[in-house]
Amino acid sequence: MENQNYIELKDLEVYKLSRKLSSIAWIIFCRMSFFDKKHIGDQFLRSVDSVGANIAEGYGRYHYLDKVRFYHNARGSHLEAFVHWLELLSERESISKEEFENIHGIASLLLIKLNNFIAITTKKGRETHDKC
Repeated sequence: MENQNYIELKDLEVYKLSRKLSSIAWIIFCRMSFFDKKHIGDQFLRSVDSVGANIAEGYGRYHYLDKVRFYHNARGSHLEAFVHWLELLSERESISKEEFENIHGIASLLLIKLNNFIAITTKKGRETHDKC
């Protein structure tokens, strides 16, 4: 019997948004010069990809505190990628203003959804734990 409340990782909105941002980051990375890839692109790409990877790893954990720890890591990677690296890419004119606005809009939505995801996971975990 399948759990009808279970949502596949690939169907989670936070995961879908993180994968969308990873795809955009890859396009930006691929067009960079070797110098830019080496100095900023690699770290930007790693931090963007780390958001989705941490969501995935947390989603696969059993205990809610383990889940939340990875979701917090995802939030940290999100801030690194989209507050630090994205703004540097914009300042150094490695991306256009339109690209910055597009990515920033998606990243802002992801941060809201990720914070809500953390709050819901924490609340449900505490409710389940308190029943024991």
